[in-house]
Amino acid sequence: MATSKSDLENAVKEIFRYEWSTRKGRVVPDPEDIVLGNSAVVFDHATVLYADLSRSTSLVESADWTFAAEIYKAYLHCAATIIRNEGGEITSYDGDRVMGIFVGEVQATPAARAGLKINYAVQKIINPALRAQYSTKYEVKQVVGIDRSKVRAARTGVRGDNDIVWVGRAANYAAKLTDLDLAERTWITKEAYDRLHSSATHGGNNNSHMWKSYKWSQMNDQPIYGSTWTWTV
Repeated sequence: MATSKSDLENAVKEIFRYEWSTRKGRVVPDPEDIVLGNSAVVFDHATVLYADLSRSTSLVESADWTFAAEIYKAYLHCAATIIRNEGGEITSYDGDRVMGIFVGEVQATPAARAGLKINYAVQKIINPALRAQYSTKYEVKQVVGIDRSKVRAARTGVRGDNDIVWVGRAANYAAKLTDLDLAERTWITKEAYDRLHSSATHGGNNNSHMWKSYKWSQMNDQPIYGSTWTWTV
């Protein structure tokens, strides 16, 4: 049965009219854990990671679709596996990117480790395998963005076809950080950086600082940190 204009008008009016009910969250919920109305699960602090494949538009425009599909699959498989292995939960796939969320007592350090490990996977696993299989100059590049803030999870969509939307600064900032086009492959806000364990800020034989500080000009010169480092998987 087709949906009429009045059906949509009534649904939107209900969304705007009804009061919100909230409850504290300790674990990442499944969609069925939240009612479809104006109900939300509140996380006082959650760390969001976005992993985004770079230059995907030019890839699909210039390469055979099977080649592009293999790049997508290889990158998203590695990124999602690493996020889960570090204790994060996959909340969505959006074409060439994946979003993960970390909750609980320790969040920023495993998220940062995941970002550095994804960089390792691209440089040491995906690109070598790509060159071994194909005679191509194409090189997989990607960016990871990480932020921490208060986040609310709400169920959105229609009955039989719905998912969770994550509302909060961390989800937006993490996604925006992946737009940065510099040498650094992993970016993290000060809010998350300040909570990193020393093992995630310094490394190597000389215990060198792994992050470079920047002013985020697109966001009122907020302090952020970028890293070119990798973390062995």
